Amino acid sequence: MELGIEGRVALVLGASKGIGRAVATELAAEGARVAIASRSKTALDELAARIGARAFEHDNADLDAVPALVDAITAALGPIDILVTNTGGPPMGSDPLGHPRAQWEQAYRTLLLAPLALIEAVVPGMGERGWGRIVNIGSWTVREPSPNLMLSNSHRSATFAAFKTLARELAGEGITLNTVLPGLIATERFYALHGSREAAEEAGRREVPVGRLGTPAEMAAAVAFLCSQRAAYITGVGLLVDGGISRLV
Repeated sequence: MELGIEGRVALVLGASKGIGRAVATELAAEGARVAIASRSKTALDELAARIGARAFEHDNADLDAVPALVDAITAALGPIDILVTNTGGPPMGSDPLGHPRAQWEQAYRTLLLAPLALIEAVVPGMGERGWGRIVNIGSWTVREPSPNLMLSNSHRSATFAAFKTLARELAGEGITLNTVLPGLIATERFYALHGSREAAEEAGRREVPVGRLGTPAEMAAAVAFLCSQRAAYITGVGLLVDGGISRLV
């Protein structure tokens, strides 16, 4: 399927591993001019060389650095047409009221304020050109909150609502905002949460109706479609990519 994004400039956050890495690879394969960012530029250099991307060092928690990041990408590749916001999960905890205030504030900063700061920086240019695609990597737990994930449940739900709100405001400018809601995906973080790759894969066989974990590449395919010209009439949605684990309609 021709996605119509060849030559478009795409910024993918958290691209050093997992879902972000897969999304950057997929967009580059579709002909986009890809900028990849994470806290460690060194971790991005191999990927950048392999897929023909440009690597930029950026810490999602540093909101004041967003304008400089956008300016650097614009100077190197051109104005940003596609933005994929992707942030790692905050700390888990068995006591939902046991998180210290510093953890709440950090989660708020990275999961909600960081995507909004990036959106504020790129939307004016997208509006002038009449075309833009913004996709956030959320979680299926915004629909069905998971135990031990109080910080993620709370702040990812807020970001989902913010995207829904902005989608209506910006739809008339040719800009779409959507959220992809991954279920149990085979990433290093998911393996770590279960103690080992084997335990994580067993959880996938036991808990997911399709009988396995999803792959980052399957996530990336969904994201790439929402970034495409063909998805111009889709905005404000939360797309579950979860192998059927969610019970909500």
